[in-house]
Amino acid sequence: MLNRRFLKGLLLIVLEFLINVRAKLNLVIVFSFQGDMTKAVEATDYQWLMFYPCLYLFAIWDAYKDAGGGEGVKFATVPFVFSAYIGTIGVIYSSTFRIGGELLGPVFLPIVALIAGALVGAAVKRVLAALT
Repeated sequence: MLNRRFLKGLLLIVLEFLINVRAKLNLVIVFSFQGDMTKAVEATDYQWLMFYPCLYLFAIWDAYKDAGGGEGVKFATVPFVFSAYIGTIGVIYSSTFRIGGELLGPVFLPIVALIAGALVGAAVKRVLAALT
């Protein structure tokens, strides 16, 4: 929307709203911030939540690209792709994966995974750029 791509912006907002409602994401966020990961996991509709990281990172990448980011930079999309992919894996394992015995749940594990994916993607981008 800020880049004056109103139709695309509206479509992305509608898709985000649809996924948010269908995945029960706001309820999951409340349970997660209250520290009740069992309720958060039970409330989550994983079939819908798995779409969220990819849509979110696509919207970020698209806005970045439309604003002129990454122009002339080799492999500029790689960190976004890795972040979306590893973030989705974080959603998949969020009901069982524990760090230090603690279940991070369907909000915090995907956030950690998105950050890890961006870091891995940035490293891969540097390696690929150095090899070409």
